[in-house]
Amino acid sequence: MKKITGFLLIFLLSLHLSAQKQSKKQLAGNPVFPGWYADPEGIVFDKKYWIYPTFSAPYGKQVFFDAFSSPDLVNWTKHEKILDTSAVKWAKRAIWAPSIIKKDKKYFLFFGANDIQSDKEYGGIGVAVADNPAGPFKDHLKKPLVDKFHNGAQPIDQFVYKDGDQYYLIYGGWKHCNIARLNNDFTGFIPYEDGTIFKEITPENYVEGPFMFKRNGKYYFMWSEGGWTGPNYSVAYAIADTPFGPFKREGKILQQNPKIATGAGHHSVIHNPDGDLWYIVYHRRPLNETDGNSRETCIDRMYFDENGLIKPVVITTEGVEKKKLK
Repeated sequence: MKKITGFLLIFLLSLHLSAQKQSKKQLAGNPVFPGWYADPEGIVFDKKYWIYPTFSAPYGKQVFFDAFSSPDLVNWTKHEKILDTSAVKWAKRAIWAPSIIKKDKKYFLFFGANDIQSDKEYGGIGVAVADNPAGPFKDHLKKPLVDKFHNGAQPIDQFVYKDGDQYYLIYGGWKHCNIARLNNDFTGFIPYEDGTIFKEITPENYVEGPFMFKRNGKYYFMWSEGGWTGPNYSVAYAIADTPFGPFKREGKILQQNPKIATGAGHHSVIHNPDGDLWYIVYHRRPLNETDGNSRETCIDRMYFDENGLIKPVVITTEGVEKKKLK
């Protein structure tokens, strides 16, 4: 009898451990993939989730992009060097914050390069193009798309946003953000009715890292606050009726948890089109890291309240549940 009871206990324990393993496999875990990566843009292409991050390293070593794809948010495939400076002759360093969009069966990757500090330096926002989301990408213009400071905005941290049939470039560092209408082939811009090209939409406390999405007819504009190397790097947002605002700051929704990680910021948002499932993709710094470039890419759920306001995001080590696209 004792022998049978012992076998039963071992059997039940093995079932429990097996269930635990299965449970763990159903969660992505944070970070979602190894390596130092920051400024991640998440998007859905052809029933796959994609993440395009900055390779987080000293500026002189930031000369390429890797990308990552997943069918379910848990299992990720690395696509190495989808773009590097050998394909963009004018870009020398600080290849940053990629933003990607599909148009006419082509994939357009927007990026910042060279970290220019004034109009006397050469660099800014570039565009690359490929037939596949994994590249290889080639230089679309052979020069920057935006190579000057407009309205005080450093030409970095670009985000491409499609609203109806119009594509917009939303960008800017140094506490200024602009929105401009892209032309049909992404070689330039369409002036607004008043003749201007870059309209400033900077909200209160804006620093960098803009992102926009639409939900229930409202435009949600998000950005990063604080310094990117500090623990208080964070994300705030505003809501408006148009992509031009006015954007009144609603509050902060992503920030550090001193028990988990610091410097949570420079994010993007993935909407699962199969339902009202929203994910925030962001970088953060592990507690044992002090180097500014020690940043990892994470995903957590993002929720809304009954009034459409974004609830504060709970950052986790578990990450999100496995979810395939239909």
